[in-house]
Amino acid sequence: MSSFACRPGAMIQATVLLLTIALLSACSSTRTAYRYADWGVTWWVDDYISLTGEQEQQLAQDLDNLRQWHCTAELPRYRQWLDELVRDTRSGDLDREKVSYHQQRLFDFLPGLLEQAAPTATNLLGSLSDEQVDELARNMARNHGEMEEKYLLDSPEARADARAERTMERIENWLGPLNNRQQRIAREWSENRGRQTEIWLEGRRNWQLAVLEVLEDRDSPDFGERIRHLLVNSEEVRGDAYKEMMAESQVAMADLMYGLIEAGAPSHLAHLEERAAELRGDFRALTCAPA
Repeated sequence: MSSFACRPGAMIQATVLLLTIALLSACSSTRTAYRYADWGVTWWVDDYISLTGEQEQQLAQDLDNLRQWHCTAELPRYRQWLDELVRDTRSGDLDREKVSYHQQRLFDFLPGLLEQAAPTATNLLGSLSDEQVDELARNMARNHGEMEEKYLLDSPEARADARAERTMERIENWLGPLNNRQQRIAREWSENRGRQTEIWLEGRRNWQLAVLEVLEDRDSPDFGERIRHLLVNSEEVRGDAYKEMMAESQVAMADLMYGLIEAGAPSHLAHLEERAAELRGDFRALTCAPA
């Protein structure tokens, strides 16, 4: 029930931004965020590549089609999951197994979205000129350097503290303000993450380099399939250390959430129920007409 911000490449944000903004952000209006997520994607792309007018028009159309599909096909699944989450929270039935179940339900939303978004990424990436690919490579390298400077220059202890603060901020969106015991649990969890930040950044750069390698052969008949592979099998591309870290982190995150709930008060479960019900109401109110 947490989200890690990780800008792996602007055009690929089209594959995940609709989900992450609409479902996991702390926006005051999920409906507004969902409606205008495609604008955010376009802005993100512009941060990496200077698009032509024709490319912008194609991207806007592709994103609109993607959002229409997502609204029609996926939002009912979100509402069903949130119905279950509200019901289990209200009944107090959130043992370790249930927490893992709800976490997996959330992760299960992503593969279908990635598959559906692959043509959008293929259309954009396949249309890039050599100059645009060079611009993308420079901006990827620049952004990666900024991320390393932001996350790796401090001591391991300072990085663990920062990770704990980020984790608590995201969890408080679901549980409300954490008590002292919950804060200690979150900090101990962060201290035990070891090289997670370094491995995440290494995997992120591996993925970026794989994208750039595929872009060298944009006229290949299998270009679209190779882009789809990069999206759907991202963890494989990011390397063995990344795959192992993600598998361990998924279990650790479920344990963390269960520990925080167990250490919490009735008010924390009430906040979780309220947050889930709020999102459920937002999704029920959404219509699938163009924004």
